Amino acid sequence: MSERGLQELALLLLTALADAPRHGYAVAQEVKAMTEGRVVPRTGALYGALDRLLAEGLIQVEREEVVGGRARRIFALAPAGRERLEEEAERLAATAREVRRRLADGATALT
Repeated sequence: MSERGLQELALLLLTALADAPRHGYAVAQEVKAMTEGRVVPRTGALYGALDRLLAEGLIQVEREEVVGGRARRIFALAPAGRERLEEEAERLAATAREVRRRLADGATALT
């Protein structure tokens, strides 16, 4: 398991690709929908993060298409990305459990 958690954008991008391959704009729209508009990746940040995830082997290019004369890459979650996303989900769940425990202990201490 990785000692360091994923940055929020990387976590969201991997999550957006967990259920289906998507092209960059669709990934950004999925992130926006998942976060109810709280996170709207800018183009530079989006493609920079996708390139880093590609370089780390967490995502892969499933295929390339030409749409309207423009090249479009379709990204998919790589097996290593699925494993990392599962690890991150467990890490976040453990943190959430600890937060809830401490909040409950704090509420009890106040009474």
